[in-house]
Amino acid sequence: MHILWRVLGYARDLWPYYVGITLLSILMSLTVLAQPFISKAATDVVMASIANKSPEVQQALFWAVIFLVTDAANALFVNTGGYLGDIMSVRLRKQLSERYYTHLLKMPQSFYDTELTGQIINRLNRTINDVTQFLNMFANNFFQMILQVVFVLVVLLFYSWELTLLVFIVYPVFMWLTALTSKKWQKWQDEKNHSYDLASGRFAEVISQIRVVKSFMQEQLEFRHFERHYQHAIDVTRHQSSYWHRMDMSRRLVMALIFFMIYAYIFVNTASSHFTVGEMVLLVQLVNLARVPIYSMSFIVDNTQRAISGCKDYFRVMETLPSITDKPHAPALEVPRGEIEYRDVEFSYVKDAGVLRDISFTIKPGEKIALVGESGVGKTTITSLLMRLYEVTSGGIYIDGTNIQDVRQRSLREHIAVVFQDPALFSGTIRENIMYAKPHASETAMIRAAKAANAYEFIEKLDGKFDTQIGERGLKLSGGQKQRIAIARAILKDAPILILDEATSSLDSRAEKLVQEALERLMRDRTTLIIAHRLSTIADVDRIITLSGGTIDEIGTPRQLARSGGIYAQLLKLQLGQTEHDKRRLAQFEIEK
Repeated sequence: MHILWRVLGYARDLWPYYVGITLLSILMSLTVLAQPFISKAATDVVMASIANKSPEVQQALFWAVIFLVTDAANALFVNTGGYLGDIMSVRLRKQLSERYYTHLLKMPQSFYDTELTGQIINRLNRTINDVTQFLNMFANNFFQMILQVVFVLVVLLFYSWELTLLVFIVYPVFMWLTALTSKKWQKWQDEKNHSYDLASGRFAEVISQIRVVKSFMQEQLEFRHFERHYQHAIDVTRHQSSYWHRMDMSRRLVMALIFFMIYAYIFVNTASSHFTVGEMVLLVQLVNLARVPIYSMSFIVDNTQRAISGCKDYFRVMETLPSITDKPHAPALEVPRGEIEYRDVEFSYVKDAGVLRDISFTIKPGEKIALVGESGVGKTTITSLLMRLYEVTSGGIYIDGTNIQDVRQRSLREHIAVVFQDPALFSGTIRENIMYAKPHASETAMIRAAKAANAYEFIEKLDGKFDTQIGERGLKLSGGQKQRIAIARAILKDAPILILDEATSSLDSRAEKLVQEALERLMRDRTTLIIAHRLSTIADVDRIITLSGGTIDEIGTPRQLARSGGIYAQLLKLQLGQTEHDKRRLAQFEIEK
């Protein structure tokens, strides 16, 4: 249960709701507890009327009215408490979601490299649903039951300590029998949750790549993957549910035996005149009030265990500390010139599996550098390290002489604009996507960026112009249009350092021309690092860095490297070739003809 208290601790500011629900639960319990006493009083009046043969109609009606008042009061308290519980649970949902989301936004790229998007989302949804369902139950039922049981035991103690002991024994016995099943149940629940996460993770991945699925006609394959995870959950549930209900049957039989002794005690003592008929009615009703929570506990325990199981995954993520953090009191980065230096940089995603080794080079302010090398050689990694999406294993990266590890990450990324090979647009409007770089930029600045990116003309032809909805990942736009919006976003950011993951690949000639013109405007007077996918687009860069085996092979101007006989020179020759071998070799270097 400590994990649930930890969840509640995440929302300490909800204490007015806790207090309100607690007070209303006390009032609910008092109104419920009052009814056995009303029944006793009414029974005594009726029995006295029968014995004296003189009907006490007014008194009988009086107790009936009291019944009505307690019922009405109970309905008021129940619904008010339910309302507070609903508001509390939805506010807790908001706070848990915000904490989770905030934490995820702090996590480095390496965290997402090992997690499926669907799993991350499903983990949150499952946790929030299980916890809020538990809290609703707790607010509307469980807490009231606990108070009710306590009050019943206190009242029973005035009549018989033996009876109180018998009723009290029921609860620790039930909880002990329940605890025997919990560990096994939790293990099965964790296994089911894992299956659900895998199914949801694949589901999200398939939906985002639905064109690939359809083009390869693998709908049935993906469905079988999805169905297999849920079938496994069903198979686990069979064992889990069978075990739980067998144990519940045993618990109920033990409870039935204990309650047999309780009722026998009451009836025998009434027959022996130790209790009056009114007292017998009171005691039976009190015992029944104590009995209801027992038979509701299976449901309560089941929901509690689901919440605990869900919380485990939630806190497992929350306890994963970001591997990249700012140093205490780290200053903001200042970039007066825009010089970038890599000094003896080494990096590996996994220990003892180096990706980059001895990477050392300097990019002068305003210089354009292109990275060329085979797929997987580390070109994208070099740019990711510059943005501190990953942390160097050794060595350092410096901007204008300042180690990027010594400054705030936010200030570092403020000075770097990126245009990805995939435009990476969000659902929403064109305006929202361009303004993503500077949400508070002026309309004039946005239009100027769109014009510089050669995007203004096509935007103005759209029905909604800048307020046109582009769909998820910009699916309503062509590849060239998406790239120009991405470039407009980078232009609006106006950062002194630019990273281009060659944005002209896979475009037709006209779109390529428009995008290339926009890129040339964007690169002007900016220190630029380019991941090359077309040799024609990097012919005019200041220098080219070729990579081989995770280290630098050559550095030089395009003219120098064209005559060196190295990787760049070989690629130029391959560009002129027409054989399949030439095409495959170019593809290995992620170069298009």
